[in-house]
Amino acid sequence: MEQSAPTRIAVAQMQTGIDPAANAAELTSQVEQAAGEGAAMLFTPEMTGLLDRDRKRAAASIVAEADDPTLASAREAAARHGIWIAIGSLALKGEQDGLWVNRSLLIDDAGKIAARYDKMHMFDVDLASGESWRESNAYQAGSDIAVASTPAGTLGLTVCYDIRFPALFEELGRALCDIIAIPAAFTVPTGKAHWHVMQRARAIEASAYVVGAAQVGKHADGRETYGHSLVVDPWGEVLIDLGGEGPRLGFAEIDPERIAQVRAQVPSLANRRPVATSRP
Repeated sequence: MEQSAPTRIAVAQMQTGIDPAANAAELTSQVEQAAGEGAAMLFTPEMTGLLDRDRKRAAASIVAEADDPTLASAREAAARHGIWIAIGSLALKGEQDGLWVNRSLLIDDAGKIAARYDKMHMFDVDLASGESWRESNAYQAGSDIAVASTPAGTLGLTVCYDIRFPALFEELGRALCDIIAIPAAFTVPTGKAHWHVMQRARAIEASAYVVGAAQVGKHADGRETYGHSLVVDPWGEVLIDLGGEGPRLGFAEIDPERIAQVRAQVPSLANRRPVATSRP
């Protein structure tokens, strides 16, 4: 869809808990506020509908996409308020028996699902802090990129740990995305070390806006997330940083002229060449 004037977007920093109904109600409130303050789109974090590291307990709340209450609430709210919503992700039942998917969903202003993306890269790590995560034990990895037209321009979808894998962003760069969503539930140690620098790097590489809606604070399941939801412009300038103190809603403008200026000044997308690998 054509875009010439700047588009106002809203970014939700959340502290999602283990009660899907409460999380859905919070999302609905944010949709209303974002639309009331003139935003054409709302971006939410990874695991908007449920954040629960106790997988046995979480299993009772994880359902198929068609049955998910947070998604249903978001679709209804999008249609009622005439706003697009980029849901960072929801934990949903996958097609493979016994495994879930970490799925990002784009909802248009009529409440229809415009795009889906299943997180490709699983967070399987042991941190120096003692935290251990094995996302692949419960989640099925996605295999396809997702790009869609929105009121703010062409949007590419990613989720959290994907940020560490440049090949994915290479593909989104080839698709000439104007915006890349990188919703997250970053741990505090990795957030302090890498969050800002990687968000800025991805924006610079793609000559695109990056929107990093994030989870924040101490959650009901015992984890603590870093926050600092960001919007970064194509030059790598941080336009908003919502800090690490708690849930907030922030606003920024996506300006197509800024994208054009940066791509003209440093035409890295146009100058790309295939890289051949040779080994002795």
